[in-house]
Amino acid sequence: MAKRQDTKKFFENLSGAGKSIGVLTSGGDAQGMNAAVRAVVRMGIYVGAKVYFVHEGYQGMVDGGDNIEEASWESVSSMLQVGGTVIGSARCKEFRSHEGRLKAAHHLVQRDITNLCVIGGDGSLTGANLFREEWSGLLEELVQQGLIDEKAAQNNSELHIVGMVGSIDNDFCGTDMTIGTDSALHRIIEVVDAIMTTAQSHQRTFVLEVMGRHCGYGMAFHFCFHFLYLALVSALACGADWVLIPEMPPEDGWEEQMCQKLSENRADKKRLNIIIVAEGAIDSHNKPITTDHIKELVVSCLGFDTRVTILGHVQRGGTPSAFDRILASRMGVEAVLALLEASASTPACVVSLCGNQAVRLPLMECVQMTQDVQKAMDEKNFEEAVRLRGRSFENNLNTYKLLSYRKADSELPNSSFNVAVLNVGAPAAGMNAAVRSAVRVGITEGHKMFAVNDGFEGFYKGQIKEIKWGDVGGWTGQGGSILGTKRTLPAKHLDKIAEQIRIHNINALLVIGGFEAFLGVMELSAAREKYNEFCVPMVMVPATVSNNIPGSDLSIGADTALNAITDTCDRIKQSASGTKRRVFIIETMGGYCGYLASVGGLAAGADAVYIYEEPFDIRDLQSNVEHLTEKMKTGIQRGLVLRNENSNENFTTDFIYQLYSEEGKGVFDCRKNVLGHMQQGGAPSPFDRNFGTKIAAKAIQWISRKLKESYKEGRVHDTACLLGMRRRAMVFQPVVQLKDQTDFVHRIPKEQWWLKLRPLMKILAKYKTSYDVSDSGQLEHVTRVRPKKVD
Repeated sequence: MAKRQDTKKFFENLSGAGKSIGVLTSGGDAQGMNAAVRAVVRMGIYVGAKVYFVHEGYQGMVDGGDNIEEASWESVSSMLQVGGTVIGSARCKEFRSHEGRLKAAHHLVQRDITNLCVIGGDGSLTGANLFREEWSGLLEELVQQGLIDEKAAQNNSELHIVGMVGSIDNDFCGTDMTIGTDSALHRIIEVVDAIMTTAQSHQRTFVLEVMGRHCGYGMAFHFCFHFLYLALVSALACGADWVLIPEMPPEDGWEEQMCQKLSENRADKKRLNIIIVAEGAIDSHNKPITTDHIKELVVSCLGFDTRVTILGHVQRGGTPSAFDRILASRMGVEAVLALLEASASTPACVVSLCGNQAVRLPLMECVQMTQDVQKAMDEKNFEEAVRLRGRSFENNLNTYKLLSYRKADSELPNSSFNVAVLNVGAPAAGMNAAVRSAVRVGITEGHKMFAVNDGFEGFYKGQIKEIKWGDVGGWTGQGGSILGTKRTLPAKHLDKIAEQIRIHNINALLVIGGFEAFLGVMELSAAREKYNEFCVPMVMVPATVSNNIPGSDLSIGADTALNAITDTCDRIKQSASGTKRRVFIIETMGGYCGYLASVGGLAAGADAVYIYEEPFDIRDLQSNVEHLTEKMKTGIQRGLVLRNENSNENFTTDFIYQLYSEEGKGVFDCRKNVLGHMQQGGAPSPFDRNFGTKIAAKAIQWISRKLKESYKEGRVHDTACLLGMRRRAMVFQPVVQLKDQTDFVHRIPKEQWWLKLRPLMKILAKYKTSYDVSDSGQLEHVTRVRPKKVD
């Protein structure tokens, strides 16, 4: 990637005065599109530009008239949580013709729209680029036909295009995630979870078909290979017994292997089996594999009670997830910045997600790469498709195989190592998925796995027992901590823990938990000079809703908590529908870490968020009340204020509620709600299931390597690490090196990436603020090393 500019600049230097921006959604709808439209409209208005809705996609641009409507700040209110696309989308054959694009250009010039933000798939974005390339020629034709004059042509001589990929297919190269993918996965997992309860009741086998576009490359079963492949991820997230996808046709004899596996599951007293089939799945001879064929196979070979469920368009429906709202909001703001900075020499770009950053990439480079992969798929050259995408697909598939296919004892590596797994701290959704993954990967590596109940407290009390493959079946979708978890630290019981390690001959530790887990691993590591038993590989995996662990951008459980906050805020705001103007004061968890409040506020459309990391005083509170009062007078019906539980010891939730209630008299009334421990409960989100599964698998594989090294070299002293996600990479970091990055008094990292998102929330809530665009104000080129073909 191109090196970013070091100089900081702020969006105030980028004026939108005199500019007009058109925003449209095209192609298939995707949850989160409305959040992107909202962000474009509000950011555009914020910088002084006029923003226009283009209703019904390119069809509306071709038809003109009322389909192109100026947007106001209030016109995008209450659309953040709505699925689909409020401004409409349509397939438009006419725009594919020169005559259709000529009409569209005429309608844009009539409103001086020379900046276009297109939210859609690769086809929609390719059409936009073609439109841009033809723009000058189209204007010449319009002048020749007398439809516009020379002055209008000169004033509108350049058309700037910025794209955002809105597609539940997740089928666009260059971005880790497309808008709508996470929400589609939510729908899949919700259905699978519901089906699993009835399947368990009746000892049934369920065959699920997930829709997809062209050879299963769409929607739920297309994999961006950088981050998520929904077919594979849904299989990982629900613990499916078998998955069939077009990208990896099964080898000959797969029918017998599948039936044998299902039979073994039933012999192990597993009451249900889940088989996921991508629409368009094929075998190695290009013969379609249908759900009916799978059902007939299971019934005829095994006699199992089998049902088929076809998910269909349910995957497109429902409200967008917290992730998709945040992603779309960030992309929408970045798209406006890109349009403001565009010049005649700037190529059309697409706003993409790279790790935790919104970046700009040349549109046609990404389109070409996407088409290359599709071409390989069309030619049934699956190995080449995987090579073009990268190694993530293979890693996901290998992880799935490790967790779902139990090897016979004779096939396992010869290992004499014992590995213990424990949960420490408060429960977090996704912990059980991590434990399941650790146990099964550990067994596959040949280790004997031990489960420790109730954290370090259970450890020193000897609550340790061997845990087998089948013991963790069905754990993936379970919330909380099945092993049990406590906040107890090990320092006062080091001798007893060392004794238990000797008794059970524990050779390595995997600690899954929050800040107490971090502290606990540090204490064990510090005690190595006194206790030789602690000279074993140790890995801490972050799992806490607070997302306050140094060394990791994300923690298991935080995404589930964010969705709980977002869902609750949606319901709270809906409760005021049809009533007079109302403001809701909502308290979130997180200790001193403002992650949940800030990111939840961005996802829910909050007007203000109070956190410890950004100090505030009574003047700030008064200013916020006045700001909200003015917004209410312009037609906004509801306000939302979030407060982190430890944001300020004096300005409590009750104090803020009373202040807003008093100052808002005659304009709005107030209600308050403390969300409490509901943020820790519930089934884990697909992201947390997948994240927990992958990070725990990687931790155990690292432990296996270290054990082999220490077996040759003796006890180890430098292998107490935290495995965290930094941008888009999983990184092992010695816990001692993280001390300087930690505020131990307030239990938070000294630097937190998500603080950069707070200006976005303020901008979208109509506050004047500075937004540093130094990290995103430069076009980058896609750089991908493509492996050479292997003969």
